[in-house]
Amino acid sequence: MGRPITLFTGQWADLPFETVCEKAAGWGYDGLEIACWGDHLDVREAASDPAYIAAKLEILKKYNLKCWAIGAHLAGQCVGDQADERHDAFAPDEAKGNPEKIRAWAVEEMKAAARAAKALGCGVVTGFMGSPIWKAWYSFPPATEEMIEAGFQKILGLWTPILDEFDAAGVRFALEVHPTEIAFDLYTAARLLRVFKNRSALGFNFDPSHLLWQGLKPHLFIREFPARIYHVHIKDAAVTMDGKAGLLGSHLPFGDLRRGWNFHSPGHGDVDFGSIIRELNAVGYRGPLSVEWEDNGMDREFGAPEARAYVASINFAPSAIAFDKDMKTR
Repeated sequence: MGRPITLFTGQWADLPFETVCEKAAGWGYDGLEIACWGDHLDVREAASDPAYIAAKLEILKKYNLKCWAIGAHLAGQCVGDQADERHDAFAPDEAKGNPEKIRAWAVEEMKAAARAAKALGCGVVTGFMGSPIWKAWYSFPPATEEMIEAGFQKILGLWTPILDEFDAAGVRFALEVHPTEIAFDLYTAARLLRVFKNRSALGFNFDPSHLLWQGLKPHLFIREFPARIYHVHIKDAAVTMDGKAGLLGSHLPFGDLRRGWNFHSPGHGDVDFGSIIRELNAVGYRGPLSVEWEDNGMDREFGAPEARAYVASINFAPSAIAFDKDMKTR
């Protein structure tokens, strides 16, 4: 097929970058979607220090790996959210406890991410945008249309200067449509594009797992936004409601078998990847299929290589012929 299979390093950022490279290469991955945390990628250094970039590229070359995208989810979340104590885990020490300092840090971090991606030679930054109105997803206390529109407009104001930097760098931002984001399903994604007047710097990192448990058919998202699928996560989830648990998680941690849904290693959940690949073929997507490996019920050293093999097994090309063309009777 030719579509590369990559590993997102976000769930491996507790390990040194080179260790993850060695593991991923050994498991057969073609490259990495590099997370902008841990020691994997410091975007400000990457944006300003050619020696830093050269060292990263040398490690990738050593293990015959490539990079098509970097992931800046943590900083991106802090741009659009009203930060609280949870965001301190993402922010530098000098900003912790101060929501406006956290936001200011995050805005500059995302601008640097665009320049870092350019320096690395990759054209996409995946990530989150945050949301000032996620708390209003359930309309009680009542949320007015004016309140919702004001939230989208705030995201427009915060992210326009960031996307200007992406345009200047020739890099695109791929929002991972996801609960807690300004766009978390099909209709909110469409509204976001309208608010931004369909500017080309903004598209989507398609991740079916977050759509599935909300009750959507993920492949239809691709059909709805054929020109905006800038990157693809291969991530699975299983909905296992038993009459006791619902979709809201019950304040139970991921992996708890009492939850109504959990993330599963690719091929072990309910995502219809066959339909997804057909839709990707139909829209001409030739970018990476990036395994975002999350499964609290499986050892990751077992799951990551198995996931790579699974993705290879579904990475089929569209047909080059019409099977019913020129049929003749004998």
